[in-house]
Amino acid sequence: MLRGKIVKGIGGFYYVHVPDGAEAGLYECRARGIFRLENRKPLVGDNVEMAVIDGEEKTGNLEELLPRENSLIRPAVANIDQALVIFAVKSPKPNLSLLDRFLLAMGRQKIPAVICFNKVDLASAQERRHLEDVYRKSGCSLLFVSAKTGDGVGQLRGLLEGKTTAVAGPSGAGKSSLVNALGKREWMQTGAVSSKIGRGRHTTRHSELIPLWKDTYIMDTPGFSSLYVEDMEKEELKEYMPEFYPYEGQCRFLGCTHIHEPGCRVKEALENGEISRERYESYVLLYEELKDRRRY
Repeated sequence: MLRGKIVKGIGGFYYVHVPDGAEAGLYECRARGIFRLENRKPLVGDNVEMAVIDGEEKTGNLEELLPRENSLIRPAVANIDQALVIFAVKSPKPNLSLLDRFLLAMGRQKIPAVICFNKVDLASAQERRHLEDVYRKSGCSLLFVSAKTGDGVGQLRGLLEGKTTAVAGPSGAGKSSLVNALGKREWMQTGAVSSKIGRGRHTTRHSELIPLWKDTYIMDTPGFSSLYVEDMEKEELKEYMPEFYPYEGQCRFLGCTHIHEPGCRVKEALENGEISRERYESYVLLYEELKDRRRY
């Protein structure tokens, strides 16, 4: 019995990466019928035990799904250690509302997020400082990098090492360039994975884990917009705003929404410059959206 990680699932086949030992490689597996009977679906990212059918052809059967740390619905993936969201500092100008939605989605899943602003070589010191001010109290790690010059890439590599990371970002942010800059020589080793899976034979995008180096995987999401915010009560929203935590319980009214009520410590902190106005405005926008959704 071998242990490995599912890096892709398509057409009823699961591709399991075994990283170490004489039997290391990528195995094409079918799942046992018992999984279907028990309504257990293997996910990309699952750690599994498998039985080898043919060691030369690298085929096998999934025998057991090991316990999950977590799982996401969209994209469907398990055992994510952290999420990396990549935006450009400029060209294009970052959509901070979209970034805040991503952070909310990850916060609800209790998945730590790393905010990575690429193209720092194009930004002025003032533009960088503004983004630092917006997100320094967001509870997320914050990096400024340049795929073009290599600035900050080593620090990012250190944050990824030994973890499974979901990578997301809008088009134009330089995500592919940055991921390639991360991998260097090791990145080329994923060619065997692509060949085995036969990426060109399938037109539908699926979640896929890519081994970068030992015990380090990244997952390219099948579309940034699919990391969506599920239905939630508007009153829950403030629980995912770390900037509000220091003022919890200090407002005049119990259950203060931090929007309309007088005597609100969060609004006072906003006026005093202790809370980012951009982050607060994102909160208000999301709150109103959730309120309208419940109405209809």
